[in-house]
Amino acid sequence: MEKQLTIKVFEETLVVCRLDKSAQVPDWTEGNFLTITRTPDELSIVCCQENIPEDVKCERGWRYFKIDDVLDFSLVGILASLSGILASHGISIFAISTYDTDYILVKEEELDRAVQVLKLEGYCVITNGQ
Repeated sequence: MEKQLTIKVFEETLVVCRLDKSAQVPDWTEGNFLTITRTPDELSIVCCQENIPEDVKCERGWRYFKIDDVLDFSLVGILASLSGILASHGISIFAISTYDTDYILVKEEELDRAVQVLKLEGYCVITNGQ
């Protein structure tokens, strides 16, 4: 029998920012969740939305959840399965993978619906209110 994954929802609201490829990482990048990616085309930052200056190019209002387990690199299809379920209900995502696990960001106004959809699909979803 396959182990059912637990998904943990976080309270912090995130922002996805796009800066110039040569920009320095700003001082306002903070929070419990922070990811910084530099490519030849851009500097992309995902962090707490609280202290972002108004003039920064960004997409505000993201909430996030994670697969509450350390995922082995040999596992296949976990993110595809979750994103497919959400996509089939018209819920757009922004996915981030780390060494240990996967995180999925959804727009704040879609969070409750995303949680309900995942619960209906049999996932154990832990929120602040349980």
